[in-house]
Amino acid sequence: MNIIELENVYKNYETHGNIIPALRGVNLQIAKGEFAALAGPSGSGKTTLLNIIGGLDQPTSGSVTVGNTRLNQLSKKAISDLRLRKIGFVFQAYNLIPVLTAIENVEYVLLLQGINKKDRLTRSKDVLREVGLEKEMYRPPHELSGGQQQRVAVARAIVSSPDIVLADEPTANLDQKTGAHLLAMMRELNLREHITFLFSTHDPMVMEHSKRLINLIDGRIVSDEIHSKP
Repeated sequence: MNIIELENVYKNYETHGNIIPALRGVNLQIAKGEFAALAGPSGSGKTTLLNIIGGLDQPTSGSVTVGNTRLNQLSKKAISDLRLRKIGFVFQAYNLIPVLTAIENVEYVLLLQGINKKDRLTRSKDVLREVGLEKEMYRPPHELSGGQQQRVAVARAIVSSPDIVLADEPTANLDQKTGAHLLAMMRELNLREHITFLFSTHDPMVMEHSKRLINLIDGRIVSDEIHSKP
């Protein structure tokens, strides 16, 4: 069963009257429970593709289906609701709320979902322990290192056990040991709860750990490989 489907997706941006193509006819299917990575040089379209799948950006043409829902047919509010319930994000720039502590940033997603306070705190503490931030959970983002902020962002993305996690360069600001631990944790969630993970990455370690590697160049998929190892 496919949880993500893109059909002939194009995305153009206009800059100073010039049309800049970011995606050029992308066709892609991601099955439920996959652990896949988008790879390619800067400017290849990886982040644009993630943003379109997550409804943060709209294609110029083509169709995008997440679950059984075609995003092209939804209002902005409906897309926002779908993201809240179904999709976790890890942004390259973290996108943490500066006035909230680490645990409050993680808890905020559950608050929006209407989860009661006791369960919110329990789940948020558990996931912050998993990413190694038990001692930092009551600190605001400006008191955390870049790597720690990235781990908070990962914790926020996975705390509600969404159907899909979209992660833009999730290991970019982490040392190798921490990055490997996070990948192992996400792989465990993938296997245990069948959460679908789709990364964009330059990191060879992420590529190595991914079960499927999709390469983009100049907005086109140029290769799509399944890794046979467990």
